[in-house]
Amino acid sequence: MIPSAFDYVAPTSVDDAVRALAEAGEDAKVLAGGQSLLPVLRMRLAAPTVLIDLGKVAELRGVREDGDAIVIGAMTTHYDVQRDAMVHEHARLLQVATDTVADPQVRHRGTFGGSIAHADPAGDLLAPVLALDAELVLCGPDGRRTVSAADFFVDYFTTALRPDELLVEVRVPKHTGWSAHYEKFNRVAQAWSIVAVAATVRAEGGSIAEARVGLTNMSSVPVRATAVEQALVGQPATAESIKAAAEHAAEGTSPSSDGNADAAYRQHLARVLTSRALSAAVGA
Repeated sequence: MIPSAFDYVAPTSVDDAVRALAEAGEDAKVLAGGQSLLPVLRMRLAAPTVLIDLGKVAELRGVREDGDAIVIGAMTTHYDVQRDAMVHEHARLLQVATDTVADPQVRHRGTFGGSIAHADPAGDLLAPVLALDAELVLCGPDGRRTVSAADFFVDYFTTALRPDELLVEVRVPKHTGWSAHYEKFNRVAQAWSIVAVAATVRAEGGSIAEARVGLTNMSSVPVRATAVEQALVGQPATAESIKAAAEHAAEGTSPSSDGNADAAYRQHLARVLTSRALSAAVGA
């Protein structure tokens, strides 16, 4: 199908992009990598009057270090996140999760910030961002504000972004020396996750000192498996202790039932995949 007619704007700075968004009003759409938006436009599930393309805003690309955090620009591609040395060293969970996103073509065009702002509960980057306690930096006519990942995701495809704001960068606290794994269950290669688990662990002397576990597609928003995290701390990094902790994975979740799986099956998957993800992370 052919999209509805719209005006096209290609700003070259964040200020220009914010200005264009304010002038366009709520009928505007922001184009990042376009891997989610373009199919929606073609099917006319969205009919914006203005399309604001961020592709020429160079300041939104790249990864940098800022004290105890690394900062990832919203327009940084999945491919660049995969290959970045700072992400590998300080936020390994993001790298291993990004490795599973779609296929190489999508990873070369899709963007880190675009995926997060799209807020699909089956998307592979939301749970890792939540598990790492990331902060989202938003920019609008009144300046910049920072929102925690826990407060950013509101509902299905809904975030704390206001209609006149852009997601400009993601600040991720350094998890240097933490091991990580992302365990994803889908029916066919490159499909959305039916359930997935993002796990990162810091071990000391054969025991688990800290753990962070995020769940994908177990609610309308990503979910932290806090009961699992609490059960792991201080326990030996063994298959037995991990399996026991993973039994708490579905607590507090509210998965949907659909053509791929019912809620009970998703809760079962959460427990199994949490055990697998943690075992792979610690090498148990």
